[in-house]
Amino acid sequence: MAKIKLTKTELKAQSDALKRFQRFLPMLQLKKQQLQSEIAGISAKADETSAREKAVRDALAKWVGLFATDSSVLDGLLQVRKVNTGVANIAGVAIPTFESIDVDRKDVDAWATPAWVDDAADVAEKILSLQCERAIYDEQRRLVQAELQQTSQRVNLFEKVKIPGCKEAIRVIKIALGDEQTAAVTRGKIAKSRVPVED
Repeated sequence: MAKIKLTKTELKAQSDALKRFQRFLPMLQLKKQQLQSEIAGISAKADETSAREKAVRDALAKWVGLFATDSSVLDGLLQVRKVNTGVANIAGVAIPTFESIDVDRKDVDAWATPAWVDDAADVAEKILSLQCERAIYDEQRRLVQAELQQTSQRVNLFEKVKIPGCKEAIRVIKIALGDEQTAAVTRGKIAKSRVPVED
């Protein structure tokens, strides 16, 4: 603990600081709970997106054998040009939100390629979209977890350092001021007893 002055001014400063810390601590604890809840929600959305991607891939399994016959048709068929995102605010944290993807699709000759190529491109675009959406959820979780870590550190600082430190400083100052007051009264009595009494 830093050296504190044993004065009434310091006592008031420590009391004010204690009140301030006790006022802010519940807000930080509430923010911590909100961030934990948001992380759980983001994780659930990410898992749901992964489940949707798995369902699309499972549906694809019925005719995936067609790719084996002529997979060169699919080379460079699709390319993600841009992931369109928005911005949301969760407990003061700006996070990206997934909106859509822009995909460049290679032109294919309908007469020279198998009929299933268009369907394959549609499914591949859907899978790419779900993968990009999942990546955005992962980024959201990373940003919110970083804020949660910082908020948890502040809560711990207030609970374990600042508030107990102020309470201890107030206790020490009150004892010192009490001792000083007792000493002053004692000195006054001694001084009074030494003064000769006139008849």
